Amino acid sequence: MEHRTLEHRFVRNAPRELEPGVLYISIEYATAVHSCCCGCGERVVTPFTPTDWRMTFDGESVTLSPSVGNWNQDCRSHYVIQENRVIECGPWSEAHVEAERHRDKSAKAQYYRVSTHVQSDTTPTESTDGAAHASGLWSRFREWLLR
Repeated sequence: MEHRTLEHRFVRNAPRELEPGVLYISIEYATAVHSCCCGCGERVVTPFTPTDWRMTFDGESVTLSPSVGNWNQDCRSHYVIQENRVIECGPWSEAHVEAERHRDKSAKAQYYRVSTHVQSDTTPTESTDGAAHASGLWSRFREWLLR
């Protein structure tokens, strides 16, 4: 790992050019972005959702969970960001990566199926508001990425 620590910055929008060693966090867009900690320079985006990453800010440092696995990039780096420290994790086999992709896809399907089911048991106004909120979050996230 080229970067063993990250400085966190709370921003509305991430800059087009990422400064290495900086974790940009947008609360408004529920997303963090940084330049890959291995030093390859690839942009790493970690959206905060019930099925993706969670960010914890303790007033001084930031932790992201679960780990960051850059399986779609040439570097295939894998690390944890804990209290602004970058902790290198071991590489995963292709079978492990595929199993995680399957787990992730299933978790999303389960979450959104349950979420949709719960909304259908509410009043029409609540259901519409919930759908608007969910689509609004994804629209804001997409808008943020395209800036």
